[in-house]
Amino acid sequence: MNPPLLKRFIHFLQHRAARASALFILGDLFDAWVGDDDFTAPNAAIRQQLKQLCASGTAVFLQPGNRDFLIGQRFCQDTGVSLLPDYHVIELAGTPTLLMHGDLLCSDDIAYQAFRVKAHDPEWQKNILAKPLWLRLIAARWYRLRSFLHKRKQQDDIMDVNQQTVIATLKHYNCSRLIHGHTHRPALHEFHVDDKLAQRYVLAAWNERSGQVLSCDNGQFSVEVI
Repeated sequence: MNPPLLKRFIHFLQHRAARASALFILGDLFDAWVGDDDFTAPNAAIRQQLKQLCASGTAVFLQPGNRDFLIGQRFCQDTGVSLLPDYHVIELAGTPTLLMHGDLLCSDDIAYQAFRVKAHDPEWQKNILAKPLWLRLIAARWYRLRSFLHKRKQQDDIMDVNQQTVIATLKHYNCSRLIHGHTHRPALHEFHVDDKLAQRYVLAAWNERSGQVLSCDNGQFSVEVI
């Protein structure tokens, strides 16, 4: 997270998020997370601000993404943040709503899905976290480079969600609304699942120029530019 983006995010936590009853972060809060023992910048600053936000009364929930799936219980204890599973259903404005990071919906990206299975294996994670912090930090840079090269080789539609996977997932969790990130293609998609109208909100990625949040206030959804 570069300094301008860090400054914008901290300002958001201190002001806009502090006025909310709950904040849901759907993954990739960090560029890379190599373990809860990593207090290098900017991780330490973000931890502190999340701790203050939770202490102020805002409930904060984090659904790990493909960049920060190694976040664990020590991070939660340090900050007060609650971790969410890969699939999490909440009642939002009277409608069962499924929250996801979104990477599991990109089922056409076979290579990534294979890596994801390996990376979420408890034994694999245990072996990674047992390595020295400096080595994990170097490995994270290498994996990010590999991810960048992989994306350059793939067609854009392969890295987007598979619509049939979206429909099957909504049917499995009996939801008509889905909110996710990951694909960096912010939009509201409307479609039908078994003749019933469904919605898919795609959250925008934050960068050094701007950020967006999807807010729900009194049953009304709106996109706020930060």
